[in-house]
Amino acid sequence: MGSKFKQAERLQKLPPYLFVRLEQLAAKKKAEGVKMIDFGIGDPDLPCPGEIVRAMKKAADVNGNQKYSSSQGEKDLRDAVAEYYRKRFNVKVNPDTEVCITIGSKEGIFNIAQAFVNDGEKIIAPSPGYPVYSGAASIFNNAVCDKVALEPENGWLLNMDDCPTDARLMYLNYPNNPTGATCDVKYLKGVSKWARRNKTILAYDNAYCEMTYDGYKAPSILETGKDAVEFGSFSKTFCMTGFRLGFAVGNEDLVAGLIKCKGQVDSGAPIFVQKAAIAALHMYTDDGDLKAAVRGNIDEFGERRKVLVEGLRELGYECEMPKGTFYVWFDCGKTSMEFTQEMIGRGVIVTPGTGFGETCEGYIRMAVTKPADQIQAALKRMGKKND
Repeated sequence: MGSKFKQAERLQKLPPYLFVRLEQLAAKKKAEGVKMIDFGIGDPDLPCPGEIVRAMKKAADVNGNQKYSSSQGEKDLRDAVAEYYRKRFNVKVNPDTEVCITIGSKEGIFNIAQAFVNDGEKIIAPSPGYPVYSGAASIFNNAVCDKVALEPENGWLLNMDDCPTDARLMYLNYPNNPTGATCDVKYLKGVSKWARRNKTILAYDNAYCEMTYDGYKAPSILETGKDAVEFGSFSKTFCMTGFRLGFAVGNEDLVAGLIKCKGQVDSGAPIFVQKAAIAALHMYTDDGDLKAAVRGNIDEFGERRKVLVEGLRELGYECEMPKGTFYVWFDCGKTSMEFTQEMIGRGVIVTPGTGFGETCEGYIRMAVTKPADQIQAALKRMGKKND
């Protein structure tokens, strides 16, 4: 029986959200009594630090914090974001004109295209890349999406020589989801120079900037100047995915456009959640490092990453040790979906690389969001590469 109400053409163009399909496949195995070990969606299993949760609970009891916020976000949180940029990146930010609080970074990543991309204009989306770049952000704006392949030979860094010079907006993300690739300031300076020369808006997704290991420290695009907009998130650093809170920082014209767009579609994140975010940002020391309660979580993900990478190597897979994110990315030796379905049959949920771009056939992403003992149990289920 057909649907009574036909979806808009733009919605019909949108591919099914990958994780919904994985949930359906996994649900079937669960119904058969199989206990699944899930490395699919990047949702931290470790708890949000207690002082952040306590700050939210306390703030929720205050009547004034139960009211509407604003689309730009509360002034005290914007001040805290500006202070964070000073401590962490040595970048001076005006909290009144260069900061906007978002309902998770995903919302801001989508709305920056809503605010600045016209029908038929071009958006550059790296492949592999976060599906929102090439999906809703492009399709809902009737934009032309130019998916530019990232190559393992280039460390999964976007090669600017491969990018069209007539794009209105470009998304970029390091530390990178899904590959775990990282970059340095020198690379970002080259990207910024390219974007300025070609009058392309640079939207930099820096959600994983604190999830770094082995001495690597991620830079900000704003260290190269303020001709871009950067999106940050409380989700991964502070294990606050369900709090739905992030921020956009950068060029005041870009931030103003984002605020204007948000003013039509939301009334800001809950104030009491924003108060919790202030407590989170106060967990940075004066030298830009994180206090033990947060650093401990990140170090735990780093140790799990080692267990998974070393285990995959023992099973015969070539696998890089990522210096950023909590994802492990590897060539599975067969089609991504074939491998994924095979693993679900063995009680292990992974993410097929093709969910992040057509150029990623044969790759798999695993999120280290399970304890080391469960990672080891999953590795036993996975078996040798040629099993």
